[in-house]
Amino acid sequence: MLYAGENPRFIFRRMLILAAEDVGLADPQGLVVVEAAASAFERVGLPEGRFFLSQAALYLATAAKSNSTLAFFDAIKTVESEQDSGVPGHLKDSSRDKEGFGHGEGYMYPHAYRDHWVAQQYLPSSLQGRLFYQPGNQGYEAHIKIDVERRREVQLAAMADTSRSAEVLTFSNSDRGRDLWLERLVGKTADHLASLREKVFAPLDLPRHGVVLDLRAGSGLLLWEALRRVPEGGVCGIVWKREQAAELKARAERLKEVERPVIVHRRGRQDLLDLAQVMGEESGADLRFESVVGRNALNSFSFEQRIEILAGVRKLLAPTGMVSLVEIIPSQSTRPSSFLDLSSLGGELGSRLQEREEFIYHNPDDSRVNWNRQELLDAFRQAGLEVKSDSLEKVEIKRLMSAADIEGWFAESETGRPPGYGSILAAEFRREELQLIKKLFEKQLGGRTVTWFRVNLYIAAEKIRKGRSSFKRQAL
Repeated sequence: MLYAGENPRFIFRRMLILAAEDVGLADPQGLVVVEAAASAFERVGLPEGRFFLSQAALYLATAAKSNSTLAFFDAIKTVESEQDSGVPGHLKDSSRDKEGFGHGEGYMYPHAYRDHWVAQQYLPSSLQGRLFYQPGNQGYEAHIKIDVERRREVQLAAMADTSRSAEVLTFSNSDRGRDLWLERLVGKTADHLASLREKVFAPLDLPRHGVVLDLRAGSGLLLWEALRRVPEGGVCGIVWKREQAAELKARAERLKEVERPVIVHRRGRQDLLDLAQVMGEESGADLRFESVVGRNALNSFSFEQRIEILAGVRKLLAPTGMVSLVEIIPSQSTRPSSFLDLSSLGGELGSRLQEREEFIYHNPDDSRVNWNRQELLDAFRQAGLEVKSDSLEKVEIKRLMSAADIEGWFAESETGRPPGYGSILAAEFRREELQLIKKLFEKQLGGRTVTWFRVNLYIAAEKIRKGRSSFKRQAL
């Protein structure tokens, strides 16, 4: 270009663009080097200025390359095509309209959290879950890739568990509203998902060529971590919902074919009851796993069904394989009425409310909530699995309760689905009594930030071997 008479300033212009477009975050110093060379050229001029031109060109030629900055244009196009749902309320300026509109309520200050980062909603609701930036495998991006992916997985898992958007918080009869009252009670939240993920994998000694099964892949929180830990092996995830299976498969398409996890979309509960047969149908072989992981994969089943599922898991384990599961124990979670001053209801009505809430968690006909730690440990043993360790984790979570939360709790349950909080109360109280209780919730709880508690049960187990029966138990 110089020989042809091109102006060196134009060449520097093209190299500045190249440094951002084609080198990008694979080597962020590329832009710094070219800018410094261009500035030095302006100070020195020709003919010595050609040294700076040469240095910039050589640096870019030998730098790691990435075009991930093109994600900006995909994001702009998406924003233009989507209906703008506005900035999330907790990110708005609290100094102006906090009292009238709740701006800034529920905002989590990132610097107050570990690694100066916290999972919360940063995008408008219409853009939640969209992925634009994909770190490459070169240079600086290769260094940050795993951290970016892990944080993204936590955000997506939190959004799948209990979205904070107004639409989901109405707990409408459509979509997933029928179970969100229980999910809110047991306290699923983004704050602790990263820690949960690490604790599930902690007991596992996974070889690089290992094979891992995720019993309930869902949002992929455990699935993608398993994939990183067995780069030369394989990962299979069972997904109960069609839309979640589609999302996971779409993300897997970005990987090389040999690196992709196997996503199995099945009917869910019924298929888990015959797990060995299901996996045999999918693999066409006598498949054995070094590890089986899962998050809340068993808490919707009866005691007998859990034994049957775990027996299927045992059949799929390699001789030295291990199971590592985490289950929320709903019966040890916070009761909503514990935040209220029940004196205005009168002693008799307040006592009945508390009694009815306890019934929710000990209802013999509701297997979602009526189990405890010992029952699950017994299910493992009866399925032929030796519990090597079990531990309880009490988690404290701050929550901003909205009017939509409360309205959702008292909404009618969908026909054919397990009853929700309001429906269970309605079986005990007259209509006027239920309205009094609801109004008390709205008055005392709406708009408040409260502290919820949940208890996670972590269990690691292996096949029972003759002459071995001890296991390690850790208290809460």
